[in-house]
Amino acid sequence: MQHNLPNLNVIDLFLKLLSFESITPDDAGSLAFIESYLPGFESIYVNEGGVKNLFMYKKFGEGDHLCFAGHVDVVPPGNNWESDPFVPMIKEGKIYARGTQDMKSGVAAFVQTLKEVETFDGILSLLLTSDEEGDAKYGTVIMLEHLKQIDMLPDYCIVAEPTCEEKFGDAIKIGRRGSINGYLTIQGKQGHAAYPEKAINPVHQIAPLLDKLAGIDLDNGDEDFAPSKMVITDIRGGMEVTNVTPGELKIMFNVRNSTKTSQEDVRMHIDNVLKGLDYTLELTQGSYPFVTERGSKVVENITKSIKTVTGVDTKLSTAGGTSDARFMGAFGIDVVEFGVINDTIHAPNERTSIEEVEQLHKVFVDLVKHF
Repeated sequence: MQHNLPNLNVIDLFLKLLSFESITPDDAGSLAFIESYLPGFESIYVNEGGVKNLFMYKKFGEGDHLCFAGHVDVVPPGNNWESDPFVPMIKEGKIYARGTQDMKSGVAAFVQTLKEVETFDGILSLLLTSDEEGDAKYGTVIMLEHLKQIDMLPDYCIVAEPTCEEKFGDAIKIGRRGSINGYLTIQGKQGHAAYPEKAINPVHQIAPLLDKLAGIDLDNGDEDFAPSKMVITDIRGGMEVTNVTPGELKIMFNVRNSTKTSQEDVRMHIDNVLKGLDYTLELTQGSYPFVTERGSKVVENITKSIKTVTGVDTKLSTAGGTSDARFMGAFGIDVVEFGVINDTIHAPNERTSIEEVEQLHKVFVDLVKHF
């Protein structure tokens, strides 16, 4: 049951959210608090595998459906904190606590925006999970599957991950690269180092080919993405002795791929380079690339709102790792990411400034007003 809680300002709300010890996948009661904070919004929970997922929405008009999305879970605090990571400390205009940047600042900013909104030509919603920092198997993706079943998928989405680089407002994410992992095993024939002619040494086989594998661009990139690059992360073979040649050599690699390179492209590259060798190759993909068109309504509108609030011309970026925005892209939702400066996430003494959180709130208010 929802209870109409007092209307806090965005910083008060932020401090409250930081006090929940919501280490993945435990939301620690934060989702129930947010639900109670937004009376008038309908709530849907889809919970599975110890993960809680909350979707809240309110129909104001017949226009577009704009969703704010994010996660309430945080990584474990670790050591070397100068204060209690779940008791927010304010010092010289900055707030210190686990989750300040990643990403309770973003959650506070859009929850407060939804609390204050009075009119909108369409549907406003939020989607929150308690499992973004973990495997995400039972997180945002299963809520999106449910929303698709009930015909409630958003048209546009803002994921409030920390995206800014040097100053607030300088970067938004309009896409992300995917991540392909490769496990390559080259088979040889073990033998005595004194009789190399009787062995097949996979190290010797790969040596003249290694520069065709290591650090290779698999495409030329484009306006949105840098080239997809094959990066070798581990090579090992042999028995750690000096008189036995290895029977096999194992290579691990990663490709942060754009929309121009697929698993099949990677496999074809390996086949071309290692033609004639006895090897096996396994490829897995942890995330898939996506990009939202630069002319999309959500890209243009949030860019304008950032400029209005901060005076900064924002950069459209696809750099960095991954986030739950990848799931939005997979469901055909135009999605962008925008939040505070990203420089202390997952670190001891994680912090963000009061000014950034207040400005983020103002950007979201302006976005909703003019969307």
